[in-house]
Amino acid sequence: MSRVLLGVNIDHIATVRNARGGRFPCPVEAALVAEAHGADGITAHLREDRRHIKDGDIRRLKAEIATRLNFEMAVTDEMVDLACQVQPAYVCLVPEKREELTTEGGLDVVGQFARIQAATARLNDAGIEVSLFIDPNADQLAASRDAGASTVELHTGSYAEGHEGIQVLADAMRTGRDMGLVMNAGHGLDLANVGPVARLDGMHELNIGFAIVGRALTIGLGPAVAEMKAAIDRACGLAG
Repeated sequence: MSRVLLGVNIDHIATVRNARGGRFPCPVEAALVAEAHGADGITAHLREDRRHIKDGDIRRLKAEIATRLNFEMAVTDEMVDLACQVQPAYVCLVPEKREELTTEGGLDVVGQFARIQAATARLNDAGIEVSLFIDPNADQLAASRDAGASTVELHTGSYAEGHEGIQVLADAMRTGRDMGLVMNAGHGLDLANVGPVARLDGMHELNIGFAIVGRALTIGLGPAVAEMKAAIDRACGLAG
C-alpha cells in the first residue's frame, strides 16, 4: 500500500489559547511542532464566529509552515475572498452552524449546488485546490465532481461513533475513485479506529485534530503526532 498522508488539525490549540484570551498556546508554534514530528500538512478551520482560529493565525500559518495549509471554511463570500488573498495550497469547504460544538455532518452539495459550484470556480481560478467535506454518499460524490472539486474529504463521524460500518466508507471510496476524485477522510478518528480507514484502497490523506491534541495533554504534541503517524503507517503495512 502507498503511504497515507496525515494532516494535523490545530484548531483546538487555538481553543485553549482563547479560553484565557491571550497568545499562548500559539497554534502556529503547534503547527511547526506537528510538522517536525511527521505531519504532512496543517489543517485549520476559520469559523465565521472565530471561536478558535483567527484571521491572523491563517495568515501566519500560510507564511510560516513548511508543508501545506489546508484552510477549512464555510461557503461564504467573506471566506472565499479571504482564501483568495491568503492563497493556501488547499481549501476544504465545510458546513457550519453557530450552535454546533463541532462539524456535525457533511456539506449538502446536492442541495446547495449552485453556490458551491460558484465558490469552487472562484477558488480554482485563484489557483487553489478545492476539497468538499461530504458524507459518504454517491449522490454527494457525483455533485462534488460536477461542482468542480478535485478532492473530497469523507466525513467519518458516523463510522467513528459506531453508527456505520467501514463498508459504507469503502463503498464511497470506490465510487469516488471511479469518478476520478482524490479521496481524503476525517472527523472523530483516533488511535483505536484509524487503522481500517487508513487501509481503505485509494485513501490519500487523513485529517485528524482532536484526538491528537487530547493525547498531547498527557504525552506532548510531538509524540502524539508521531504516534498517530506511526499508527497510520502500520495500518498501511509500512512500519513495524
